[in-house]
Amino acid sequence: MLCFLGMATRKSTTPLKEYILPFLDYCEIEKGLSSNTQRNYQQYLNLFVKWLVVNKTPDLLPHELTPEHIWEYRLYIARTYKTPRDENLSKKSQNYYLIALRALLAFLADRDVETLPSSKVKLARQKAEETIAFLDVRDIEAMLNVPDTATINGLRDRTIMELFFSSGMRISELTALHQDQMSMLKDNATDRTYELSIIGKGKHIRTIFISPRAAFWIREYLKKRHDVEKPLFINTRSNSDERRLTPRSIQLMIQRSSLLAGVSKKVTPHTLRHTYATDLLNHGADLRSVQELLGHKNVATTQIYTHVTNKRLRDIHEKFHGGKDFKS
Repeated sequence: MLCFLGMATRKSTTPLKEYILPFLDYCEIEKGLSSNTQRNYQQYLNLFVKWLVVNKTPDLLPHELTPEHIWEYRLYIARTYKTPRDENLSKKSQNYYLIALRALLAFLADRDVETLPSSKVKLARQKAEETIAFLDVRDIEAMLNVPDTATINGLRDRTIMELFFSSGMRISELTALHQDQMSMLKDNATDRTYELSIIGKGKHIRTIFISPRAAFWIREYLKKRHDVEKPLFINTRSNSDERRLTPRSIQLMIQRSSLLAGVSKKVTPHTLRHTYATDLLNHGADLRSVQELLGHKNVATTQIYTHVTNKRLRDIHEKFHGGKDFKS
């Protein structure tokens, strides 16, 4: 067991890789991060451990880590490492791995274990078009029409996409939903927006909104359900005790729907969340309101949507600023 209490800054004799489990415990207990975030951190840091082996330094100590190691690791995840689909990591994905490593180093420094400062881990520079991906509403409509709603699975898939676009939920939030949370939808009202409290990122309670159209599809889906399973969305082909639909299953469904709909760009559940936010801003919502609707703790996170706000400001300037009529 690792003990940190009452220590001054020191050179540890414990290999860097041995601090990963205590770090994950810290993420759960002190930071209150979701189990999904913890799993992601573990996955990202496992690749760093794999690189240590490749680099012939499996037992590297925290104080032995150098900027040269970080640079070699960045080259590895950018050029050598391949995803299960035999693809290179995007700049955005590379940054997830680097952010996890930075968080681990910050954790060590906070506990007075001598190591490389987390600020020495620089993130990969992303092109503007890589920062955010969103769809035209016509692409969304085309995707929504792909599932065969005459079948229970098709009805489920249509409902999932409707709910994503209506609420801007994260995939972890959507997969965690239960049937009994939808009891307020059992009436036949179709002209009201419903509010639903959910447990969001960091275990914070937040409110999402379900449009009349999404509520209609949820009702239609639940009418076809003749089971007592707790999850709202289930895998009908699974015989396991936990039939809750997994994030991976939803990702594959959305990818398949986008291909069949003829959408040229790569589509993920987060693309639908970005599209939700973009649609709100295009229809006049302010950035602060969108921040609340997305469940962002800081408005700086929401400012990735400057592709919308910048255009709106330009349009306002062109429409109302008297300087357009100036003649020399």
